[in-house]
Amino acid sequence: MNTWNNIYSHFSPIAFEIFGFSIHWYGLAYITALLLGFGIAKYFANTNQRFKNISSNLLDSYFIWIEVGIVLGARFGYLFIYTDDFIYYIIKPWQAFNPYVNGEFVGIAGMSFHGAVLGFLIASFLFYRFKKLSKTTACELLDLAAISMPLGYVFGRIGNFLNKELYGREIEQEWLKGIGIYVDGALRYPSQLIEAFLEGIVVFLIVYFFLYKAKTKGMLMVIYALSYAAARFLAEYSREADSQMGYYFLHLSMGQILSIIMMIFAILLWWYIYPSKKVNTMNNKTNK
Repeated sequence: MNTWNNIYSHFSPIAFEIFGFSIHWYGLAYITALLLGFGIAKYFANTNQRFKNISSNLLDSYFIWIEVGIVLGARFGYLFIYTDDFIYYIIKPWQAFNPYVNGEFVGIAGMSFHGAVLGFLIASFLFYRFKKLSKTTACELLDLAAISMPLGYVFGRIGNFLNKELYGREIEQEWLKGIGIYVDGALRYPSQLIEAFLEGIVVFLIVYFFLYKAKTKGMLMVIYALSYAAARFLAEYSREADSQMGYYFLHLSMGQILSIIMMIFAILLWWYIYPSKKVNTMNNKTNK
């Protein structure tokens, strides 16, 4: 048995304490993810001609909107999808961010990536309408978000790992037990790190590859959504289903079902942006 198998016994989910309040690694990782996403967006907006029409002020405003949408969507998405208390939080939405239970500070636990995506889309739509942006500019912002999110996601999953949550399924193959981590007396896949690699690093490389290949505005977001959904679908086979949810038809987890829905929305977005390509092509021919 190696040190890695027992890694959870060597650290605490709590990074440090301030005035009696426990600061968890997950919270720090989540903040890092949001800041990193913004930093990457700034970098590509300043260095890539694809985003030359996006001003610094527009980008700053956009990221404030979407980061609020991401946090709200992630939290309420978790409460509505993965708990039975959604009616309570509809009536008292402010309780979603109440870190106290019966007067005891317990922090805020539970975020959903698919909820974050929905919050991102709603915030983006409201921002586009409020700013009265053209379809082209809106699609450019979507593309910028697509290249900015994956690496930030890596920190989110590392946060899950350090928080000792969302652990993997039990490993049955003897030759794979070297990568396993003991949780509840069983060796399990380090599914959080598997997801960080597949859904974060691999997805970033895919989107980055198409950064110079896909000319249609908005196509990077389509590629991001499709590649993330596919990566998440595969990674879910290493992850233990949430105890309160279990598995559904064809032994699919809720994460896999939501990933299929995400693929459908990506295809709809593809259908939405593709006509603009044909129109642009026709205009170019006319100008010639």
